[in-house]
Amino acid sequence: MTRLLISAAHKSSGKTTLSVGLCAALRARGLVVQPFKKGPDFIDPMWLSLAAGRDCHNLDFYLMGRDEILRAFAARSRGADISLIEGNKGLYDGLSLDGSNSNAALATLLETPVVLVIDARGMTRGIAPLILGYQAFDPQIRIAGVILNQLGGSRHEAKLRAVIEHYTDVPVLGAVHHDDRFAIVERHLGLMPSNEANAAREKIDTIAALVAASVDLDRLMAVSSQAPALSQITLSQPSPESRKGDLEVKEKEPSPRPLPLRGRGDSEENLIKIGIARDAAFAFYYPGDLEALRAAGADLVTIDTLKDARLPEVDALFIGGGFPEVFMEQLEANASLRHDIRQAIEGGLPAYAECGGLMYLARSISWRGKRCEMAGVIPGDVVMHDRPMGRGYVLLRETGKNPWPLPGSTEVRAHEFHYSSLENLAPGTVYAYDVMRGNGVDGQHDGIVHKNLLACYAHLRDLEDNHWTRRFVQFVRQRRRKTGKQQAVR
Repeated sequence: MTRLLISAAHKSSGKTTLSVGLCAALRARGLVVQPFKKGPDFIDPMWLSLAAGRDCHNLDFYLMGRDEILRAFAARSRGADISLIEGNKGLYDGLSLDGSNSNAALATLLETPVVLVIDARGMTRGIAPLILGYQAFDPQIRIAGVILNQLGGSRHEAKLRAVIEHYTDVPVLGAVHHDDRFAIVERHLGLMPSNEANAAREKIDTIAALVAASVDLDRLMAVSSQAPALSQITLSQPSPESRKGDLEVKEKEPSPRPLPLRGRGDSEENLIKIGIARDAAFAFYYPGDLEALRAAGADLVTIDTLKDARLPEVDALFIGGGFPEVFMEQLEANASLRHDIRQAIEGGLPAYAECGGLMYLARSISWRGKRCEMAGVIPGDVVMHDRPMGRGYVLLRETGKNPWPLPGSTEVRAHEFHYSSLENLAPGTVYAYDVMRGNGVDGQHDGIVHKNLLACYAHLRDLEDNHWTRRFVQFVRQRRRKTGKQQAVR
């Protein structure tokens, strides 16, 4: 299984842009490229997916056991000519002091060569001890090459190549000079989502051409092909040591799920229709979760919250994360859809909303001196801030109020990243979760429950410890059997 992990000496070294460029450049050669992203992220995987033409999937030590990571990596890599993993932060960075959830740990687990991206601005001879130190820190890690980034010109490149060749045995696989054409527009949550950036395809093509001219793709492929066959691990359930992090939870027996693109052979009568908001305002969805919803028997009906005037006939709603604050005037202007959604949820329509979806279902959003009306389902007002209000991994404990609870456990692992807070909440607000780690709605609670709505700042992933999609679909199906198919509200 040909594979590489693209990491860096530190954050903001340019590894995401280079990873996007590599995916697109290799794809242009006719290769099937399977991208992966370490850790929780929506935006980088969107760019990687577009560049590779194949869904990017996340590998996460906090949310996944080690055996699950191995199985997921092997399954998703099937049929690809090369699997390319983009790391997060620096090679040895991670939550745990022992490095058990770092990029290096992932490279060790997956027996994958590492290509180190180095932002070499202002560096000459000092690059040698940097590389040697990264090699010596963990001899198990195979740093198979470096890509020098942000070089000042040909003289700078020549000096760095000479130094690296003289003092180290690490090959230079590429040397990328500073070029403004590499830049991707950024905003407060990171790189602008590829579904929204103007001419995203053209931007990726430009980056791919620059990368192809700066990186020796033949040597890169040769390095990646030297990865050994993955160890054959066929454990029926995770071992007690299969997940190490800064928090311990009880391991549960995994239940493998199929990965079809549609429901599991269900008839049209048994399929439930879940309306899913997918547009420029709401785009943060994990591909694996959407597959799992379909596998559980859901037919996903796309809703454009900016353009669709009415709510279609659906049995449930799923509104994921995104940037509703950027489009709040357009969302406010679509009053008929907001009315339909409010009426449907008040009438008992099952709904699940994450982060941006929670914001949309609140009374209003205030940002940069402006206030816009939203759906008004949640009795609170969203206020945007200049710094994150919640960022990183979370650990939640169920309160028993969740409409579709997690069986056999009360703890849920997830992640959050939001610059907003929810204010002026009505007294007596019901919550599905107590927050044990993280911020949630108020530092103590998350998961607002109203009728059959669950709305939280936390982002869930459908994984072996938490098959939330199955529970949600089952809940929707049970309600439909009792009440009949949901009709669009007018």
